[in-house]
Amino acid sequence: MAHWLMKSEPFKYSWDQMQADGRTHWDGVRNYQASNNLKAMRLGDECFFYHSNEGLAIVGIVEIVKEYYPDPSDASGRFGMVDVAPRRSVPHPVTLAAIKAEPALADLPLVRQSRLSVSPVPDDAWALLCKMGGL
Repeated sequence: MAHWLMKSEPFKYSWDQMQADGRTHWDGVRNYQASNNLKAMRLGDECFFYHSNEGLAIVGIVEIVKEYYPDPSDASGRFGMVDVAPRRSVPHPVTLAAIKAEPALADLPLVRQSRLSVSPVPDDAWALLCKMGGL
């Protein structure tokens, strides 16, 4: 199983909305690197749900419940999406400041490529971030 991080602006789609919906498609990704990350996701992979722009913290974990398929909102036909479902909230949201303060996380794409909306999380970083979040 691989691990990932997906960013969402809470005023557009929050963790609370994700939990209320129970399942959604992760669409609108138009960056090629982020899109390639979506393509690499497999059923059962887990993703941190990260509030960007406002909150700046890992607040939950979602699971990939449908692998990559075409995004109907993309007229070019170049981009796709995955479906996700909420699995659990993070008891103690892990802030970007806390992530940046942890030397072991210095190479995390969230730190090094701050604009990338979908990124991989190595297993050791996943374990550390879960611990930091009280999981």
